[in-house]
Amino acid sequence: MLSPILDVLPLSIRGVVEFLPKREKKQLEEIRIRQGRPLEVVLPFRSGFVTPEGRLAVREEEAYHPDSEDCEKMLNLISNHSLYALEEELRRGYVTIEGGHRIGLTGRVVVESGKVKHIREVTGFNVRIARQVKGAARHLLPRIFQRGTLFNLLIVSPPQCGKTTLLRDLARIVSSGEGMPARKVGVVDERSEIAGCVDGVPQHEMGPRTDVLDGCPKAEGMMMMIRSMSPDLLVVDEIGRKEDSEAVFEAVHAGVHLFTTAHGHSMEEICRRPGFSGLIREGVFSRYVLLSRRKGPGTIEAVYDRHLHPLPTPGAVGTG
Repeated sequence: MLSPILDVLPLSIRGVVEFLPKREKKQLEEIRIRQGRPLEVVLPFRSGFVTPEGRLAVREEEAYHPDSEDCEKMLNLISNHSLYALEEELRRGYVTIEGGHRIGLTGRVVVESGKVKHIREVTGFNVRIARQVKGAARHLLPRIFQRGTLFNLLIVSPPQCGKTTLLRDLARIVSSGEGMPARKVGVVDERSEIAGCVDGVPQHEMGPRTDVLDGCPKAEGMMMMIRSMSPDLLVVDEIGRKEDSEAVFEAVHAGVHLFTTAHGHSMEEICRRPGFSGLIREGVFSRYVLLSRRKGPGTIEAVYDRHLHPLPTPGAVGTG
């Protein structure tokens, strides 16, 4: 699983990561590379700096410090020595590589006409390790599928709590017909995080009846999917803008079911956000699922109905 990631790391950093104990390597969530600052890794329950010998350390002076040459080499490896090929990715601030892994980029931003043109002098990388956890969402089925009805679902959680992993598995389950009649699924994957497409091909197993619009803005993509692919279920990650809400209204009124996610720590927080208040008031979503990392990524803290009344919570951790 780490092979595509190791391929884009400069030899100096690759060696450090390969020295990590087997258990830590298996649990890796992120590798953070910052020029002139300590190499850091993030695990499910902790993070730490990494020494040149692959040992986790608390003190930053013990860690390996990537230099400008490391960052330049890594950018060349990611782009296959052609920054022109990365022009769009440099504008968006991230690159998706084989396996669906996503690499966030930071550095000096070039702005043109008030919009980001690209990132120049890239000095920071956040390698986010993508994992498909098949069956992670299976225990949610009794809450979202009852008496032949598939409920519209909003998954709420802070970052790195497993909402995309859960959403990905739900798309696969519905497309495959596990525990329910199979349905056509349309995924609008603006940030290439759900399906992890490379050259338009999903790197994660999304099910046999799933179509993916990769790199497409959510609001526009939802309408494109409805017009062209007639999905039974739309799957979209991280809605929140006004145009997203309008597209959600249009989709559900067109008879399409919807699974989506939002950043938030509580339903109270979500209810206060302008982009969601109308959706909640109109009862667009029949189910809400609140996640945390309390017992690892994917911990289900609560499930609510359309009126925000709590329902029995499945006693399982989704993606840890």
